[in-house]
Amino acid sequence: MPLPVYYACLKRNAMIPIRDTIRSRSFPYVNWLIIILNCLIFFYQSNLSSSQLDAFVETFALIPAQINPLNPVSWYPLLTHMWLHASFWHLLGNMWVLFIFGDNVEDRLGSTRYLIFYLLGGISAGLLQYFFSASSEIAALGASGAIAAVMGAYFVFYPNSKVVTFVPIFFFGWFVRISSYVFFAIWFGMQLFSGVSSLASAAGAAAGGVAWWAHVGGFLFGLIMARPFCIGRCQRQSYVDEHYPW
Repeated sequence: MPLPVYYACLKRNAMIPIRDTIRSRSFPYVNWLIIILNCLIFFYQSNLSSSQLDAFVETFALIPAQINPLNPVSWYPLLTHMWLHASFWHLLGNMWVLFIFGDNVEDRLGSTRYLIFYLLGGISAGLLQYFFSASSEIAALGASGAIAAVMGAYFVFYPNSKVVTFVPIFFFGWFVRISSYVFFAIWFGMQLFSGVSSLASAAGAAAGGVAWWAHVGGFLFGLIMARPFCIGRCQRQSYVDEHYPW
């Protein structure tokens, strides 16, 4: 595992999903499109000069202090911030998680609904981040809020799945195979705890360079809206590995 990824995970007390046990029964066109677009936009960012990059981030990242609730024109960063990334490792981590869980959610929702779900999840994540840090001038960017919504939907649709996970502990790590509801419960608990802890800091909800409340907001959107997004969709065949334990 590359050291920058390892140390980033240590900083965030993160678990790294390696793969899940549910295979997708259809090709995830939209999921791959999202991954490719994120990579292309990051490639564009990487070729900007320092001043151009600063202007690009200031224009399209979510800077809560620049959002005016009474001026709809200022709301567009709620949509654009989810397509920017701060570094290659930031991009790689987000796209890896989306690659693991996104195909199954698209398989359940269908491509068009999945795209709408993903975008609304990212917007909802940005809104909660704004709510808890409205006066912050720290730029929030990245697809993690939208991906958290995908994770929330995965939790709803595939609670009996297993997730092979790498758990970094100090300078070592272990591969463990755990139930998806255990994985997501631990992950969400860490995001919520970090979000609440960050409120006491001067930097607010984006303390430590992580928009914790965007993760929380995205995941809650996924939990709440996964089922409604299935309403009216043709019932497809169910499989043994997708059965619900409740």
